[in-house]
Amino acid sequence: MISNLVNDYLPILLFLAIAGVITVVAVGLSFVMAKQKPDSEKLSPYECGFPAFDDARAKFDVRYYLVAILFIIFDLEVAFLFPWAVALGDIGIYGFWSMMLFLGVLTVGFIYEWTKGALEWE
Repeated sequence: MISNLVNDYLPILLFLAIAGVITVVAVGLSFVMAKQKPDSEKLSPYECGFPAFDDARAKFDVRYYLVAILFIIFDLEVAFLFPWAVALGDIGIYGFWSMMLFLGVLTVGFIYEWTKGALEWE
């Protein structure tokens, strides 16, 4: 029984071991071969808009959160659309109208965000 279990899980463990070795080698080579001299442009704020190593209680614009939430909402929409499109032939008309309702709710939310000016960046 145990040898049967080992035979079943040995390929998975081997795969994880090889993946771990490749990861360690890749990270190690990047430290050895890459230039480790960041300049001021590399250390500057990229997308967050404020310095990364500043006071954690500093106030910043809430629009960063709004953009992130909108991205997550529409990213999840796409994540739900792929399996729905694959299974559309099996789920029938009920599945079709359920997804249309879901897309309708998302569209109403998007229009609401648009009219409130959450997508405007000054």
